[in-house]
Amino acid sequence: MSVLVGKKAPLFESEAVVNGGEFVEKFTLEQYIGKKHVVFFFYPLDFTFVCPTEILAFQEHLAEFEKRNVAVVGCSVDSKFSHWAWLNTEKNAGGIKGVTFPLVSDLSKTISENYDVLAGEYDYNEDGEMEFDGAPVAYRGLFLIDKQGVVRHQVVNDLPLGRSVKEALRMVDALQFFEENGEVCPADWHQGDEGMKATAEGVAEYLGKH
Repeated sequence: MSVLVGKKAPLFESEAVVNGGEFVEKFTLEQYIGKKHVVFFFYPLDFTFVCPTEILAFQEHLAEFEKRNVAVVGCSVDSKFSHWAWLNTEKNAGGIKGVTFPLVSDLSKTISENYDVLAGEYDYNEDGEMEFDGAPVAYRGLFLIDKQGVVRHQVVNDLPLGRSVKEALRMVDALQFFEENGEVCPADWHQGDEGMKATAEGVAEYLGKH
C-alpha cells in the first residue's frame, strides 16, 4: 500500500455525476487546486450496505465541510449510470437520494490503482491468461488534499469497516489550524483547542499545562 502523504495527489479526468444527477464527462480534481481543500474518498460499490451510510453521513456534514471551503468528492468503480440510478433511488429503498457532492466513475479502475486502494491486482495464471486476484473494487480510502494538490492525510479501511466522517472533519480542522497559525496539533486535538509550538520549549509549555 502506497503512502501518498507529502506527495502530489494523482490527477485524473473521468466521468462523474454532480449535483445529485448531472453528468460531467471530464471531471478532474485540478479544478480545486489553488481554491479549495479536498476530501477525496473511495468506496467499494453502489447499491451496497456500508457505503450508503458513509455517503449519507458525508452529505449530512457537507455544510460543515463547505463552511471550511472544502470540496467533498466520492469515487467508486461503478459507471456514471449506476451512480445516477443510485442518486435517484429513495433512501428507504437503499438509495442515496439527496446527495449533492460529486461521485466519480472509475470504471477502468485506474484511479483506484493510482491511489493504490484497489482491493486486488491483475496477474497471469499458469496458462498465461490474465485474471484478477482479490476484489475488483476499491478499499475505503480517504485522502485530504491541500490547495496545492498535496496529500496531507490518508486513511484506508478494509471493505467491512465504515469510516468516521467526524474524524475526517477533525483532520480538516487540524490542517487548517496548522496552515493558519503555524502551530502543530497534539493528540486528540479538536477545533477550539490550544495548539503547540513545534519546539522543545513549546512541548514543555504545553505538557506543563496539561
